[in-house]
Amino acid sequence: MSIPVVTVGQSREDLVGGLERLHGPVTVVRRCSELTELLAACQSGLARAAVVAEGSDELTASLVDRLTAVGVVIVALTDSPTETARLTAIGVTVAPAGVDSAALAGRISGAVAQWARPGSPQAGGSGFADTGAAIRTLPGEHEEDDVRAEPAGTGQIISVWGPAGSPGRTMVAANMAGELAAAGNSVLLVDADSYGASVAGLLGLLDESAGLAQACRLADLGQLDAGALLKVATPVALKSGTLRVLTGITRADRWTELRASALGVVFEKAREVADYVVVDTGFCLEADEELSFDTMAPRRNAATLRSLEVADTVYAVGSADSIGVPRLVRGLSELEAAVPQASPRVILNKVRASAAGRFPERQLRDAWERYGPAEGIAAFLPSDAAASDAALLSGSLLLETAPESGLRLAIAKLVCAPVQQKRRSSMFSSTAKRHLKG
Repeated sequence: MSIPVVTVGQSREDLVGGLERLHGPVTVVRRCSELTELLAACQSGLARAAVVAEGSDELTASLVDRLTAVGVVIVALTDSPTETARLTAIGVTVAPAGVDSAALAGRISGAVAQWARPGSPQAGGSGFADTGAAIRTLPGEHEEDDVRAEPAGTGQIISVWGPAGSPGRTMVAANMAGELAAAGNSVLLVDADSYGASVAGLLGLLDESAGLAQACRLADLGQLDAGALLKVATPVALKSGTLRVLTGITRADRWTELRASALGVVFEKAREVADYVVVDTGFCLEADEELSFDTMAPRRNAATLRSLEVADTVYAVGSADSIGVPRLVRGLSELEAAVPQASPRVILNKVRASAAGRFPERQLRDAWERYGPAEGIAAFLPSDAAASDAALLSGSLLLETAPESGLRLAIAKLVCAPVQQKRRSSMFSSTAKRHLKG
């Protein structure tokens, strides 16, 4: 069966005529005058492959995702090594501008076969509507057939999520990042809240550049590397250690800049530059299927969903009161449906006797065991309005303004204890190995 192909641009030779004369694996069904016409033809289901002979510089990761979602692979013609590297990084098959028709037909057939292969990351649906979609990682032309299972970087991603109602996600995420940095780790704090980004305000940063949007833009163009990521991240000097921040979007209507495909690349690069990547996510987990059923519109909640999908650890934060706890219980059910692999660690924040009764932790734990979900409570964070207000007023973290605060100590214990335990375990293993060798 012949593969239907649409083309755009003129090659050095009559490429279309050459493909048609082959009477073989591919058939050119339409010549397009510009990339937008090609995109429309592909989304109508007319083709399985698109050949871009001119204008490959207009291809972005988001556009590639839109075509991949409807089962179309892209083959671009270029002789530029730089452009070849960029296109390969965003999932485009590349061929020389002077490729002969038979070789091009082979490239097209190979790309389509790779797309259709079971287990291939680009096969089987759109990243726009599937709430549990994994990061789309396209193998390069000369890579092994098996898809890389592990990310290139070794950094750990910690995502902090919570339901609507201001349970304290940003405060917890920022202070977690600060504690990890103070312990000597390289840390990147990412504000991925597409509804109300507030990390910059909490840290007193007068940032209007939206670092995360800049990083996503570079990733979309295939131009994001470790150096570029560090350049757009804002350094924040602490009393002990330094924290880097990718600030959030400055207006809620800029959410379209945080597309899932680009954000996935940002997280991959973030693993390479930091020991820990702490992500402050949004609250909403809806899949926006009403937008993606008949169109290829981006998802409003793609940033939150992708942040949770890639996380090594997810913390679910809820307010410890009669409104916050039921919201958290319902939210955990939604989280399980949207991102089944999340396995969140539950944090009850703003714990106080005036809202939960005498001996609040005991009361909350008993109620949780009776009515809550299967997940146990990992930590109780005491309410300390004075310390929180002082930190917010000065644009600082608790470890700087209130180092002896019970809230600060609880966050430090929560996030640093597993790290210290892991380090001690590693040291013990090394010592044991040396004894065994001796």
